[in-house]
Amino acid sequence: MNVGIDKINFFVPPYYIDMVDLAHARGVDPNKFTIGIGQDQMAVSKMTQDIVTFAMHAAKPLLTAADLAAIDMVIVGTESGIDESKASAVVLHRLLGVQPFARSFEIKEACYGATAGLQFAKSHIQAHPDSKVLVVASDIARYGLASGGEPTQGAGAVAMLVTAEPRILALDNDNVMLTQDIYDFWRPVGHPYPMVDGHLSNEVYINSFKQVWQESCRRNDRSTEDYAAICFHIPYTKMGKKALLAGLASEEQAQQERLLARYEESIVYSRRIGNLYTGSLYLGLISLIENSVALKANDRIGLFSYGSGAVAELFSGHLVAGYEQHVSKENHERLLEEREKLSITDYEKLFNEKIDIDEDKVFQDDLIYSVQEIKQTIRYYKEKNQ
Repeated sequence: MNVGIDKINFFVPPYYIDMVDLAHARGVDPNKFTIGIGQDQMAVSKMTQDIVTFAMHAAKPLLTAADLAAIDMVIVGTESGIDESKASAVVLHRLLGVQPFARSFEIKEACYGATAGLQFAKSHIQAHPDSKVLVVASDIARYGLASGGEPTQGAGAVAMLVTAEPRILALDNDNVMLTQDIYDFWRPVGHPYPMVDGHLSNEVYINSFKQVWQESCRRNDRSTEDYAAICFHIPYTKMGKKALLAGLASEEQAQQERLLARYEESIVYSRRIGNLYTGSLYLGLISLIENSVALKANDRIGLFSYGSGAVAELFSGHLVAGYEQHVSKENHERLLEEREKLSITDYEKLFNEKIDIDEDKVFQDDLIYSVQEIKQTIRYYKEKNQ
């Protein structure tokens, strides 16, 4: 029995800034952003848009009535939680209308959380093949205005429906995991922005890929020739490329060029969105399968997941025959094209607006799903025109 991703979709907020504009506003060479880190645009969100609203927009279009009746687990991977106790997955479960006899929870380990959720879902389906699991990666990456990490911000969600006999990607049983207690990126409770050791984080990310790649090749008796493509966690698009080149430095030039060509296809959307934290690897997967014409059924796709702190995992899946019929390239391109470009002044204004959870208030937002009211510290979500 195959288990894997049957449906997949992403959503980003309807606002963005141009990285050239940001570079000019910060007094740096635009090439530092567009070439140095490989970013062209960055998604921006309003205070009334959080991980639940992004998760709803990503998941709702995927799910039929039959799906909602079969789903018995809802998992949200995030490092942008809205409550220290209650899981966003519980709220998402209700808003989506999933049948009541389900397990719902949230997973946190920096940008690795959604991968843990995907692997948990896989094990559950192997034991209960008639059920389905919804895994959502939803985050808002923020480092502060004019901070070193500002150009690597972003926001949005990726939703995946995990089932038996999936129609997009069948997951292999070849996972190699690595855990290291390293403070390259962390956010103490109560701090609005993370602490980052940028140089160390880059070093750990690259070394982690090299270690799990070499161990995976050893355990599974594989080489680069066994992979049609490798997708990476993408905090910024140059990061994955650095790791790919470092990990495959001893490979033949032709193999490096082949995998680099697929990598470029996997970052098409990320260049226009920025960092999705837990969702960035899976945004890369969507970009790859929607923008590559070189892939074919049964091709093996490697996936490298990384969460600072640090946990890394390399695993793979095979493309299912007919997967092209179950992607949404036109919808995703429309989503990106219809966004509103903000001036840096407007972006900074939105960035500084924050919900006071202790103040009862009603809000207005143009999104279909958004925070409509705060009452006695509770967030109330409503569908537009409801």
